[in-house]
Amino acid sequence: MRLERREMTQNSAATPSVRVRFAPSPTGFFHIGSARTALFNWLYARHCGGTFILRIEDTDKERDTEEALRVLIDGMRWLGLDWDEGPAVGGDFGPYFQSQRGDIYREYLQKLHNTGRAYEKDGAVWFRVSGKPALIRDVIRGDVSRLEEKDFVIVRSDGSPVFHLVNVVDDIAMRITHVIRGEDHLSNSSKHVELFHAFGQTPPIFAHIPLILKTVGSGKMSKRDSGSLVEEYRRRHFLPEAVRNYLCLLGWSPKNDREILSPSEMTQLFELSGINHNNARFDEKKLAHMNGEYVRRLPFDDFCCRAMPVLQEAHFLDGDVAADYIHSVLRICQEKLRGLEDIGTFCAYFFSENFPRDEKSWEKISRGGEPLARASEFLRAARELDEFAAENLEALVQQLADAHGRKTGEYIHAVRYAVSGQSVGPGFYALLQVLGRERVCRRLEALVKST
Repeated sequence: MRLERREMTQNSAATPSVRVRFAPSPTGFFHIGSARTALFNWLYARHCGGTFILRIEDTDKERDTEEALRVLIDGMRWLGLDWDEGPAVGGDFGPYFQSQRGDIYREYLQKLHNTGRAYEKDGAVWFRVSGKPALIRDVIRGDVSRLEEKDFVIVRSDGSPVFHLVNVVDDIAMRITHVIRGEDHLSNSSKHVELFHAFGQTPPIFAHIPLILKTVGSGKMSKRDSGSLVEEYRRRHFLPEAVRNYLCLLGWSPKNDREILSPSEMTQLFELSGINHNNARFDEKKLAHMNGEYVRRLPFDDFCCRAMPVLQEAHFLDGDVAADYIHSVLRICQEKLRGLEDIGTFCAYFFSENFPRDEKSWEKISRGGEPLARASEFLRAARELDEFAAENLEALVQQLADAHGRKTGEYIHAVRYAVSGQSVGPGFYALLQVLGRERVCRRLEALVKST
């Protein structure tokens, strides 16, 4: 309760001036863990009406490239995490690239020299610790007291400043009020608190969020683990709002335990006090399930706009395909799709005669009756049907079943396989209507003749 009261006091007193930052190193990947950290900072800024800053820690000359920066920026924008200050936006506390802040670091370093807290040894610059325990005030972990026993390097022998120094200097210069970062940085916090005090500054409020564990095992999720990179989900046509929704639940829970949340609901409900102490386990299957929920809930026009590029990538629209036909296909498929990436296989038979067939489904259908006979009976009747519409087709199947003493399912399974190569899919009668009499009869005839 003590931590909750303190956070409420901070929120009510400091809400107008909350300033948080996401400070990644552009190394060519946008990791799920980094994206979750960015999201929590963004959510807290939006919840408080504060400022979200993107600060680029690009001091690694070997790994930091323009391409790596592009991957990061594109990933942030794809997730909808807009920033108030930073690259391409500007602000009053720039530059927002550490590689451009050398003069600022030298100015602050001189302050440490002037007070005797910095000294040179073996070509490097060292920071002299106070010898007193550092109190780390953390709204998630509680108050943590740690003694930094040994002096540590803040400028390397090659003249490049160390992470601890630039991190603290930038937080001071940019007036950061809350540092929301991964729990793995908690071990650095005593060094940072020492530096804040050495500069005569009050440290920001810390919030060390739980680590993300890989799907299997107990280790921290790394960029080598399956499903760990944001760009992978972009490539697979996941909806960014679904990925963002799933990430917000990795270590945080809304009070009503809901899972599907709109952006406005996320920002309204997000509180640092709702962040869990325990590590969060990444579950790619759960993310895929949530993505499917989002796909099925999309307004139809929006769904079409997002599906069209996927159909184009699959070369389904290379020929002259009528827009009305495409929309009819998408309308009956949306409610059954697990995700946009499935369109290539799920909808293939609507656009090509060269579609895959599930032989195991055929074996199962064959064990349950005489599918070729049922397909032949349906073919003869379908050719004579006045109007090839869903309601007429349903009545036709019932008539055939009654006339031959069969179950309607025998006709449905045989015909579905003939026209789609699958045992599951969109609603059966709507599927036949969209495919049309000509396609349906041609495929039924081909199945009957080939076996």
